[in-house]
Amino acid sequence: MISAAEAHRIGRALESVSDWAGEIIVVLNAEVQDGTDEVARRHGAKVFREPWKGYIEQKNSAATKAASEWILDLDADEVVSPELRAEIQSVLASASVSRDPVAFSVPRLSRFCGRWIRHGDWYPDRQTRLWRRGRARWGGTDPHAKLLVDGAVRELKGHLHHHSAETINLRLRKIIPFSDEFVRQRAGSERLGVFDLALRPLWRFVRAYVFRLGFLDGWPGYYIAFHTAFSTMVRYAKLREARSVKPPPRSHSNSESMNSGTLP
Repeated sequence: MISAAEAHRIGRALESVSDWAGEIIVVLNAEVQDGTDEVARRHGAKVFREPWKGYIEQKNSAATKAASEWILDLDADEVVSPELRAEIQSVLASASVSRDPVAFSVPRLSRFCGRWIRHGDWYPDRQTRLWRRGRARWGGTDPHAKLLVDGAVRELKGHLHHHSAETINLRLRKIIPFSDEFVRQRAGSERLGVFDLALRPLWRFVRAYVFRLGFLDGWPGYYIAFHTAFSTMVRYAKLREARSVKPPPRSHSNSESMNSGTLP
């Protein structure tokens, strides 16, 4: 597990594995001072403080510290359900070193506004989180880390419970940093058109709410679909903005001030 300041909820995640995992490794951001380390140690975790390197490298750092044959990756807002625990114990008890699969994916069931979301873009939200040590490595693009597996991946049925941003305010707060990262990564590599700014957000809503049956999740299902569409629009609008707004020319006086070591 990697963690930032999560003292308020990391205990629930660790409690779901503490009595059956062979070891618990937590790589904690170096600056965290909210007591997350104390909570983790109470649940038997080995805590390593490290400067933040991005999701991908932080997860790889945690994985390299594991000594067990099989590694299970968790986030601080996730809980292994009793059904998933039993399934993991069963498949690993019969796993053979000489045959595949070398990794397992699990369906992630998220809770939002007091309701488990079982449709739309949020479900089944399969995550490959369990793998044989040495047969996978985290890759992808920050902040969306993806496990790159050397071998076959098998699907499990038990749910990984996800207690993410359970209020609308917390969901809204994520739009700015995620859209900023989206722009940073794609500012010079993607063409923009009418589809991206007008039709892509509309399609995301229709796909989530209609084709993926988000309407069956009641008003939270409607909000999730609309929020996804709005977030998509914000990302591409900010990408368009970044390409159209040029930085102001550097004045001679500013240049002289910088060279002299004084503020303009």
